Amino acid sequence: MSCQSSEKTKHEPIPTGEGKLKVEGGNIWYKVTGDGQDTPLVLLHGGPGYSSFYLKPLEELGKDRQVIRYDQLGAGKSDMVTDSSLFTVDHFVDELETLRTHLKVEKWHVLGHSWGSILALEYFKKYPDHVTSLIFGSPCLDLKLWEQSTNELLLTLPDSLLTAVHRADSTGVYDDPLYEKAINTFYDKYLWGQDPVLEELDSMVSTANPAVYTYMWGPSEFSITGTLKNYNGLKNMEETDLPVLFTVGEFDEIKPSYVQDMAAHFKNSKVKVFSNSSHLTTWDAREQNIQVVKEFLEQQEVQ
Repeated sequence: MSCQSSEKTKHEPIPTGEGKLKVEGGNIWYKVTGDGQDTPLVLLHGGPGYSSFYLKPLEELGKDRQVIRYDQLGAGKSDMVTDSSLFTVDHFVDELETLRTHLKVEKWHVLGHSWGSILALEYFKKYPDHVTSLIFGSPCLDLKLWEQSTNELLLTLPDSLLTAVHRADSTGVYDDPLYEKAINTFYDKYLWGQDPVLEELDSMVSTANPAVYTYMWGPSEFSITGTLKNYNGLKNMEETDLPVLFTVGEFDEIKPSYVQDMAAHFKNSKVKVFSNSSHLTTWDAREQNIQVVKEFLEQQEVQ
């Protein structure tokens, strides 16, 4: 063992608080929390077309490092837009880079949850020199696997609800009350769980942008028909040495076994499954989620 002492790189502080930043197509809202001097962490929320309210618990990591939470253009506290030419992976990647440049962050840890995992991976591919590590929460890095997972879980619903979903997906008519019941039942089991943070859930729903979700994902949770339909970002990932953490809920809509399959594409990866948790692990496994991410990030700080 070496007697040489380990040192951590200290980073110039980012002004804390909320702000708005001009990007292509409008303004995005962001918030910087904490006064820790370790490498900053940026949080990429799911959707697409939803917001970062449910990622608030991870701001507790600000004791060690500054945490940047923001809403992607089109939803949340950012400008609401309907121009579909902005609803591309490239746009959201460049939007994130604009935020990094604005905040004068040289390198940061990038945490992407759900759709945010796609954004995190594609950001790394384009701007690898600015990424210290990647965290993929409940990831959808291969949408064929995602569809397989959600359709397998769909079979756990009663037959009447399963029939309603299949009928809606085949006809394109989604205003059937039985379909709504099926979706709500599925979400209660696998998305936000039985005990969501109601205030944050209300904020997420009220500030969501269906135009983004429908264009990129499609109208159905179970049959992806939008522009992301054929997305698979895992090719050639075996070549990178970047530290990668995968997290997933035990009862997530992306099953842990599929997350293990994704993680196998990265040679320097680990997987953590949060017991008794659905998709929004920051609610169902709040303290465990914070601790796991904290420990992973601390491991990357020692030079």
